[in-house]
Amino acid sequence: MKGLNGSVLRCIFAIVLGLVLVLWPEAAVTYLVITIGICFIIPGLFSLLNYFTREKVEGEPSPMFPIDGAGSILFGAWLVLMPQFFVSILMYILGALLVIAGAQQLISLVSARKWSRVPYGFYILPSLILITGVMILAYPFGAAANTFVIFGVACLVYGISELINWYKFSKR
Repeated sequence: MKGLNGSVLRCIFAIVLGLVLVLWPEAAVTYLVITIGICFIIPGLFSLLNYFTREKVEGEPSPMFPIDGAGSILFGAWLVLMPQFFVSILMYILGALLVIAGAQQLISLVSARKWSRVPYGFYILPSLILITGVMILAYPFGAAANTFVIFGVACLVYGISELINWYKFSKR
């Protein structure tokens, strides 16, 4: 089980995300923003529940109201109630993630050259992922009819190429 590390999990996540974005791009984006909103609401609720259900000890001052928890709930509710507003912001975040993922793969391949021969073909897919991320950042809505489909395909390519790299280089 030690061989099943973060790389494999990252590959699986990228492939699943890519498939969802390619098959259901409009719904996936909206639900992604709503899910992020829920991820803000839950810790905020725990923070407020801890504040209101704490044991009151005589002689100790009351803790301050958890403003960060309330802010987290409000921001999460805003994401859940108005997801379309955040879809435009999300495009820039997803483009940046592709740039980071492509650069990380290229850096990993360059460092793998220190202890193994890496054919030049292995650099093609990470370079394409990096270029796709830059294109999404430069033209988030105008370059293609559906940028999320492009991002989904890029996620699929990233996940599959990372899985191939992991398989090839994990034996050494």
